[in-house]
Amino acid sequence: MSTTPFKKTASLIALILSLTACNSPAAISGTLAGLEKENTKIYLIQPDDLQHVAASYLGKVIDSAIVNADGSFEFQNIPNTKEPVLLELAVQPTGKAGNYLQTDDLIQANYMPVVWQFGEPLQIVAKFDEFQKSFTIENPSDLNSALLAVRDIKVKAYQTYLADKHWNVEDGDELMAKEHALLQYKSALMEFADSTPYLLPALVALRWVSPENDYERVPEFLVNQCTKWKEKEAGHPWVKQLCKKSEPTNLPVLIGEKFPNTQLPLLSKDTVYIKDVLGKKLTIIDLWASWCAPCRLENRNVLVPLYNEYHDQGLQIVAYALESDEAAWKAAAARDGADRWLQSSDLKGDDAPFLKKIRVRTIPANFILDSNGVVIAKNLHGQDLMDLVKGSFEK
Repeated sequence: MSTTPFKKTASLIALILSLTACNSPAAISGTLAGLEKENTKIYLIQPDDLQHVAASYLGKVIDSAIVNADGSFEFQNIPNTKEPVLLELAVQPTGKAGNYLQTDDLIQANYMPVVWQFGEPLQIVAKFDEFQKSFTIENPSDLNSALLAVRDIKVKAYQTYLADKHWNVEDGDELMAKEHALLQYKSALMEFADSTPYLLPALVALRWVSPENDYERVPEFLVNQCTKWKEKEAGHPWVKQLCKKSEPTNLPVLIGEKFPNTQLPLLSKDTVYIKDVLGKKLTIIDLWASWCAPCRLENRNVLVPLYNEYHDQGLQIVAYALESDEAAWKAAAARDGADRWLQSSDLKGDDAPFLKKIRVRTIPANFILDSNGVVIAKNLHGQDLMDLVKGSFEK
């Protein structure tokens, strides 16, 4: 039996529609519970650069959707790419721009990163007021499973180390306790980034370590991430950006590097080169100031006892002070008992040449060197520093 022209045309249209459906991106859609008001919008954001990931106002809004009365929503303007791409979904409080991301309160975070890949539908369920914490994906891909896993790690670490904690930063002990808690929180995310086989989830973890894009306290982590991903995905533009940021000229002296042999002006008016005053066993390069409360406590409670016990056995302390007032510096060192070890300063305050040379901006800070001047540890304080020194001399 012959086929009529009408039937041929209908079959051709059906075939075209079928092919179009097969080659069109699957939808990003879902359900949002606990809406604050009707006509709530949810936004789809695309970060163009690595520093735009998890950063408020920097990502580009590529679509928005009205959340229906039943909580359902669906995006239409989805990137047409075969390569996995990182996007962020965000719900907004009244009056906020579409690319505003709540990064301060991690439990109330209003956004969640996802990996969009051609042909893989994203069906999402979340609560409005705990969007990131409650965010789930139906049958997630391996990449999105990794993102959900690092989200869980972040929430747990935040609840363990930071949630409901209130530190009086005017108190030196409490400020150091806060710094320690922040490092514990970051360490959980860094461990994930170091162990995951997936680039985009690792980079989200990296950005969550520091939304401010400041890795001064954890530069080794940045370098390790560059090394890892340069071997696996060297062509990815975000890997190139990561490795540029991790160049040595952008970071403090790293563990394993030889400390610069800088000439320092001493409180005694002499000058010395660091290599000429290294301890026979260990040297602590201590960065402090008379106005820095935790530095003063460290002087009295940690450095003085260590110096008294181990100096004759080969411990040296070389202190550099961010001072502009010589009298204040001298008085603080004498009052703390810190004048018994080498004290140096250029008396240029925050414009200290030595800190610029070693690329440090934040105090208190320290570098622990072996007898050859190689950095074996850094930024250890309190009991951690005492344990390292004690362990080194009791081997």
